[in-house]
Amino acid sequence: MKRNATAVWNGTGKDGKGIVSTQSGVLKDNQYSFKTRFEDGIGTNPEELIAAAHASCFSMKLSFNISAEGTTPEEINTKADVNLNPEKGEIDTIHLTVKVKASGLSQEKFDELVADAKENCPVSKVLKGATITIDAELL
Repeated sequence: MKRNATAVWNGTGKDGKGIVSTQSGVLKDNQYSFKTRFEDGIGTNPEELIAAAHASCFSMKLSFNISAEGTTPEEINTKADVNLNPEKGEIDTIHLTVKVKASGLSQEKFDELVADAKENCPVSKVLKGATITIDAELL
């Protein structure tokens, strides 16, 4: 299974601008620039897109884990905070905050399933260069 996205950039790194689109068309010619990445400009940026990918992948993996225990999760709400360290020029930390409504799970089992999802969702695996932390709450 392959997915793709395209990005077109025009101009210098600081003064130029670009557009990003996805194969599905969910993103189509969405603008990104120095201001959207390092300031408060309108548009998206690579870190925001990584955060969206990580939050959605983690939520789905956790859903599979919980379902394998015979419980259907009512809701999994995940926020991913991705930190780009400008001095190092790298994404150094990602913090996941997850709140889950699912009856019938012990706290111990929930913690085990969360840890597995954190380690084994495909996006977590590709982001191993960053320190990934998590706060998880079973509601």
